[in-house]
Amino acid sequence: MGNEGRPLSPHLSVYRWPITMTLSILHRMTGVALSAGLIALVVWLEAIALGAASYDSLGVWMHSGVGQLLLLGWCFSFFFHLSSGVRHLFWDAGHGFEISQANTSSWIVIIAAFVLTAGYWLAMGGLA
Repeated sequence: MGNEGRPLSPHLSVYRWPITMTLSILHRMTGVALSAGLIALVVWLEAIALGAASYDSLGVWMHSGVGQLLLLGWCFSFFFHLSSGVRHLFWDAGHGFEISQANTSSWIVIIAAFVLTAGYWLAMGGLA
């Protein structure tokens, strides 16, 4: 029994990548990013406890481009994970399981994460 000329299985050429699957993956990734952010929070608290010199040196690093990018990423991760978590609460209550509702709520989560991140950074002025 030869498999020549037969497809192994339907693949990306047949199926479209659904937005709900993307959000599921991003929810997990932002959870991991938030865990790394907790380590950064502990480092920041340790710098406070060690005194002004330690805090100032950490502050210089956090005001650098890399530090700002990490903080922005953690901020986005927080708001994305929060918005996605609220979506899951609605699902836990039995709402939003229709495909059109799930797709709409996916886009709402993405937009909310960007708007909340931008709003926070504009209100706080970044770290400046």
